[in-house]
Amino acid sequence: MDKFFPGNTRQGPILYPSDTSALGNVRDAYPMPSVGLGRPPVSDQLYEGFTHVDDVPAELYQKYDVKRGLRNSDGSGVLVGLTTVSNVHGYNKVDGKVVPDEGKLTLRGYDIADLVRAAQSENRFGYEEVSYLLLTGNLPTTAQLDDYRARIDSRRNLPEGYLHVFPRTTASPSIMNVLQRSTLLLYSFDPNPDDTSPEHEIDVAISLLGRLPRVAAVAHAASIAQKNEERLVVPPVREGYSMAETVLDVLRGDEGFTHDEAMLLDVMLMLHAEHGGGNNSTFTCRVLSSSGTDAYSAYAAAIGALKGPKHGGANYKASEMITDIAYHVKDWNDDEELAAYLTKILQKQAFDKTGLIYGLGHAVYTKTDPRAMLVKQYAQHLARQKGVQDKLALIERVEAMGPKLMRSVRGITKPISTNIDLYTGFVYSMLGVPRDMFTPIFAIARMSGWAAHRMEELYGSGRIIRPAYRSYMQARDYVPLDERDGQAGE
Repeated sequence: MDKFFPGNTRQGPILYPSDTSALGNVRDAYPMPSVGLGRPPVSDQLYEGFTHVDDVPAELYQKYDVKRGLRNSDGSGVLVGLTTVSNVHGYNKVDGKVVPDEGKLTLRGYDIADLVRAAQSENRFGYEEVSYLLLTGNLPTTAQLDDYRARIDSRRNLPEGYLHVFPRTTASPSIMNVLQRSTLLLYSFDPNPDDTSPEHEIDVAISLLGRLPRVAAVAHAASIAQKNEERLVVPPVREGYSMAETVLDVLRGDEGFTHDEAMLLDVMLMLHAEHGGGNNSTFTCRVLSSSGTDAYSAYAAAIGALKGPKHGGANYKASEMITDIAYHVKDWNDDEELAAYLTKILQKQAFDKTGLIYGLGHAVYTKTDPRAMLVKQYAQHLARQKGVQDKLALIERVEAMGPKLMRSVRGITKPISTNIDLYTGFVYSMLGVPRDMFTPIFAIARMSGWAAHRMEELYGSGRIIRPAYRSYMQARDYVPLDERDGQAGE
């Protein structure tokens, strides 16, 4: 029993309101300029002028052969580098045209399906093995894997004094935002934070793999404590746990978790560990790394990119969407009722009014997302155990019906495949993971991939990434300040 907090059976630090401002956060009392000073006509150009000059005519992109979003006109990605880390295959190019193909994800030459199934068939956790493979380029021996796990274990504890600083930054509407700030804060506790030697880079990667689950858990606990006006109980460190067990342990507390639940989360971590150098967050990490900046800055930037709803944040949006559909569609087995509501979503009349069905469509995969197929397979087992097959069946109906409606309602012609985000939220909800932790868990898993690509950029390419932008503005003569009246916006 914790002598400081009766009822707390798990030994761990407790921070009282006097110890941390996370439990007494006050929003900025100074209003934003558009609120405090209003929006009189004189401010129109300030707030609206860029919307006119920044609206590039679509035909100019074609005229100058500009690769918008670093994409070719056929939707395929622009080739900007070479990598031995992984390969995301979703199509073939035949005579310069994209030909849809079954999706395949390989890590350092190994099929992700083989890596996942091998660990599952042997009833062991596989994330650390995948992580080691990504960082080193080779699968570990038993001794090497034990050593790797021990090194991660040695970095579970946060630096001395960190908790007296870190919780003051945890009051935020987004735990992803907290992960960014906490990663940058760890820079200040590192005696050699700007060291980019291979040894230090591996040490930093190991440290973040060990600490980010705990950091995310503290952030989540702080937000709950703040809402309930309670003391913040910091989850204790568990030694010898896998990454999957660590994540569930810090989230579930005394409630505990089953081995099957941890094994399913381990599958999710393996599938999220790496997905090519061109995905937005990994490319962000590579861009920063190419400048020679420190590891903490590069990883914090990657977390910021993953946070976006068009990237890692899509798993949160997909979960919200399924919950919304489940509420508004009374009979989940009625195809007509479901199709009618999905049509409303596509017409921007329902859900978040974006016109998107989250979890459908991918930048690379055209026929299948191999990760989604694996998640679905393992989710079916746990869904039967928890008696939520009806919810899984609803998601499968959305998966089957969505692409047809996207073509008929939105006129989309490119291939549409399911992506992993459609099932991620369902799996996490079965595991009792709070929705605000969906994307942070994604980030925790992706650390291994980011680290592998960062080191490939540091020690392989060795050249700063600097693409070009073509200017299409016209030259203008300077007009003195006292002669500009009446010319605003011209």
